Amino acid sequence: MKNYLVRRLLLILPILVGVSLLSFLMLHLIPGDPARVIAGQGATLDDIQAIRDEFGLDKPLVQQYWMFISGLFSGKLKSISSQQPVIRDMLPSFGNTVQLAGLSIVVATLLGVLLGITAATHKNSWIDNLSMGFSLVGVSMPIFWLGILLILLFSVTLHWLPVGGKSGFASFILPSLTLGLPAAAIVARMTRASMLEILNQDFIRTAISNGLPRKQVVYKYALRNAMIPVVTVVGLQFGYMLGGAVLTESVFGWPGLGRMVVTSIFTRDYPLVQSGILLIAMSFVFVNLGVDLLYSSIDPRLRRK
Repeated sequence: MKNYLVRRLLLILPILVGVSLLSFLMLHLIPGDPARVIAGQGATLDDIQAIRDEFGLDKPLVQQYWMFISGLFSGKLKSISSQQPVIRDMLPSFGNTVQLAGLSIVVATLLGVLLGITAATHKNSWIDNLSMGFSLVGVSMPIFWLGILLILLFSVTLHWLPVGGKSGFASFILPSLTLGLPAAAIVARMTRASMLEILNQDFIRTAISNGLPRKQVVYKYALRNAMIPVVTVVGLQFGYMLGGAVLTESVFGWPGLGRMVVTSIFTRDYPLVQSGILLIAMSFVFVNLGVDLLYSSIDPRLRRK
């Protein structure tokens, strides 16, 4: 296990370097001069040049990339728009995104696994059709449209929950449902398919024929063996939530990392955008690593030396 962990950690480094280089080059292909954007319409050429000199925007791309990497690891890399270290700007936003994604993945996992098990144990019944119908709607409905519908129902019509922002537990409910319900639909479909495959195995039929209670067979034996693909899907969905909650954060005015990165793109804040993308990539990579390590606790046969 230790050797496997070391190998995976060593593989993470070139992935992050590639992501940082790709995001750096793509941002510099976007039309527009960040120095002019920051200086404003009434700025003189001297003012614009001073901003370029301060942030190294007039230097060769290789030197700018080195300044970005060295400044990021030393903590001296500053946001162009706020003039503050990017770490100080990113960490609160990333913390808000992690909180939202964490609650959303709990909703997605509990609801998705429950629906998947229910559909698999009632195959081809109206319960199965209803569960898979919900999954189809959840997969098909755009997140921003689902968020707007929830706002209209629970905030505008019923006045039960706040429209947006982050101000207590009640403000988490609508964004987490918006982000979690589509993921729950995907988890439900995977759980159903995996459970149906396991329930048709000989050892499950043998356990039932030997008189074991059906609930014990389903939840203790079948579910544990069906969890490997489900855990994979849950891990991928959690990674997507950490990096792809932009629409949800925009609809609900959630002060998260995705919304901050999108805003920084419009202001041409290169250091903040590059650092945000790199942080999202790191989160996704480490979530996948955690999922791989979780496999061995679910199925001892998958333990690595």
